[in-house]
Amino acid sequence: GSSLLSMLTYILPFLLFFGFWIFLMNQMQGGGSRVMSFGKSKAKKMAVDAPKITFKDVAGADEAVQELHEIKEFLQTPKKFQSLGARIPKGVLLYGPPGTGKTLLARAVAGEAGVPFFSISGSDFVEMFVGVGASRVRDLFEQAKQNSPCIIFMDEIDAVGR
Repeated sequence: GSSLLSMLTYILPFLLFFGFWIFLMNQMQGGGSRVMSFGKSKAKKMAVDAPKITFKDVAGADEAVQELHEIKEFLQTPKKFQSLGARIPKGVLLYGPPGTGKTLLARAVAGEAGVPFFSISGSDFVEMFVGVGASRVRDLFEQAKQNSPCIIFMDEIDAVGR
């Protein structure tokens, strides 16, 4: 009996370590649901079958719609503008008080241009662990590259600076 007990105390730590190692490898390969997904972007991609929002749905922001119409043209026919020597804009800053239609305008540009729309809140980049927010930004832009051309809408971006 004592030889079995001594052998068990010798083998048990190795079995536990081996089991834990297999568990970690499974998590890293995507087998786990949320354990190892710290750096994954929380951006929501607007579904393709979602109701299409157009500039006709936006009321009261005529000047902004006119400016964003140019961005839509760039997204739809970039070759036309590149042949003239124009550079496609890398970003647009929409600002104003809450409830003025910034999100609706961005979704309307995506709907009109027929490109994917990624929406994320700035507070999703602020995390307790160092490097997680930066990892989420990298993951978001990796998703955007795979779905290029697309629109990334970062709401409440001022939360990053707080």
